[in-house]
This record gives sequence, C-alpha cells and structure tokens, in this order.
Amino acid sequence: MKYRRLGNSGLKVSEISLGSWLTYGGYVDKKQAISAIDKAYELGINFFDTANIYMNGEAERIVGEALGKYPRESYVLATKVWGPMGEGPNDRGLSRKHIVEQCEASLKRLGVDYVDVYYCHAFDPDTPLEETLRAMDDLVRQGKVLYVGVSNWTAAQIAEALSIVDRYFLHRIVANQPLYNLFAREIEKEIIPLCERNGIGQVVYSPLAQGVLAGKYQAVDDVPAGSRATDKHGTKTVKSWLNEENLAKVERLRPIAGELGLSLAQLALAWTLRHPNVSSAIIGASLPEQVEDNVKASGVTIPQEVIARIDEIMRTP
Repeated sequence: MKYRRLGNSGLKVSEISLGSWLTYGGYVDKKQAISAIDKAYELGINFFDTANIYMNGEAERIVGEALGKYPRESYVLATKVWGPMGEGPNDRGLSRKHIVEQCEASLKRLGVDYVDVYYCHAFDPDTPLEETLRAMDDLVRQGKVLYVGVSNWTAAQIAEALSIVDRYFLHRIVANQPLYNLFAREIEKEIIPLCERNGIGQVVYSPLAQGVLAGKYQAVDDVPAGSRATDKHGTKTVKSWLNEENLAKVERLRPIAGELGLSLAQLALAWTLRHPNVSSAIIGASLPEQVEDNVKASGVTIPQEVIARIDEIMRTP
C-alpha cells in the first residue's frame, strides 16, 4: 500500500480507503462487514470513512467495533455531520448546536476520543458559514477533531470558506470529499485547481460508480442478487450509472485493463489516483476478496498514452 499526504497536512493516508455507505449496517451483515474491515487493515489501508447518517449511526457503531481492537494511532478515522438525525428542526444542518451534539454522538458510537477528519457532509444555506467554521475550529481546539473537511461543496462555497478561515485564523480545511470517477469528472474544472492552490486534498467517493466501472453488471436488467442495485437504499444510485451507454464504455475498457494486467476495478481506481491532488479513493467493498482486488490499484502508474485512449473511450457517445 502506498500513502499520500492529505492535502498540505502532515497526515499520511492510504491511497485506497474503505467507506461504509450502504454497506455496513445496511445490506452487508455485521460479521461480513467486520471481515472486510479486518482485511483492509491487514493489507495496509489506514483510512476508514463513515458518517453519522449512514444507517442512522449503525455504520459508525460497526466501524468503531471493528477498529476498536487496533491501536488508535494506527488508523485514520473520518466521519461527517449535516444530514438529518431526527425529526426536530435542529436535528440537521451545520449549526453550532447540531455540529457539537453530533460530534459527541459520533464519538460515542465509534468508541473513540477523537476523529481524525470531520467533514461537513454538504453545504448548509440556512447557517452562516462563519458559525459552521468556528464550531469546527472549536472541536479541533478541544482535541475532538484533528482535521477539518468538506464534502459535496461547490468551488464557490469552498472559496468563501477559505476566505473566512484566513480572515479569522481558523484551522484550515485540508480535505474535500467529492464524487469522482471516469463517468463524473466535473471537479477537474474548478474544484481541483482551487484545492491545489489551497492545500486541500481530494478524498473521492464512488470511484467505481457503485460497481459499474468494476464490470459487476453485464446488462441493465442483469443485476446480481445481493448487490447494491438490489438494496432499497442503493437502487436509485446504482441505476443512475447503469445504462447501455456506460456499460458499452466499460466493455471497451476491459481489453485495456487486460493489457496492463489489471482488473477493471483496479484500472478505474488507478485512473482516479493518477491525479496528484487525489489523496485517496474510497472503496465500498463488502467482501474481503473485493478489498484484496481493489488495494492492488495502489502504486499503479497508467502510461500517458493509455490515459489518452481511456479519455477517448469516455468521450465517445
């Protein structure tokens, strides 16, 4: 496993990280989830990602239980705040109240004294940005959070946050968690250049487009039993990628992966990691064997001429 700095911070994270959206506490049973986490740790993954909203806290509980047997200093743990955790008017968003209360709740579910990275899971237009950033800064000063991150923010929102952080000498944002894969490259235009200038690393989610880029689905109507596409929470997300055009592109990528001695999943992951601003790519592996396959993408360099061939395939309708 290779490791990269998280933005301009001194924190080293594995190029492949393990997430828990839809999987742990969801369609994957607890024993299987813990086995996947154990395999990831064994293979050198030190970066584990979750969120309070994933299965209403159950993902955090499983991740915390699985990692609890390992030395706390040996892994990097990230979670998030923003999504609804109740029916009350203050049970969601990025107000100081919600951030502080949910940080405490997450720490309890995870069974730890601090989280390494705490993300604002989305932008909250109902809360002054200064309030949000000061609350995050206070958590860092209290030692409950080590690094601040954002997720699903626009370039303009990140830029505004950076100006407030600099104006009031708050702890800087070091991580951004966006969607990024061969089908979804929007962050290349504005977000990556902005983050490169300001020392923010990308921790990308859905690098395999929910399994579509891994060649998991052979046809739009051919959905393997027990896959995310059959889970009530994942069906909509998976099927947003699952169409004839995308499947045709994946088939054209297959021989390229073969030429490089890679699986389709390894090719797609190595493609995301080709960009130096990407600190880590989050996989959603539910089985130890999937983890074993995915980690082999770490350290792979795709030749520039092959990158050009891949880009041409993805541009073709």
